[in-house]
Amino acid sequence: MTSIYVGNLAHAATEDDVREAFEAFGKVASVSIIKDRETGRPRGFAFVEMSDPTEANEAISQMNLKEIKGRAVTVNEARPKTERPPRRGGGGGGGGRGRW
Repeated sequence: MTSIYVGNLAHAATEDDVREAFEAFGKVASVSIIKDRETGRPRGFAFVEMSDPTEANEAISQMNLKEIKGRAVTVNEARPKTERPPRRGGGGGGGGRGRW
């Protein structure tokens, strides 16, 4: 299974729009448009999975900088997710006087 990253995706694009664009190159196993956890709005990128690596490579080379829903997308093979350090607490503290 080859995972493909699709960036600069128009917020109006649906999973069906992305699937249709990539199916021109072979069988699409899945499409996931990534959404913001808090708002539920699309974040402007998606992942497409294709089972045939040859078809996936053809889709990557042919779809890069092509338009989906009026916007040129950036397409490349998805990189494995890397571990990020945990986020620190948000600000707070400071500003007050110390105890005497």
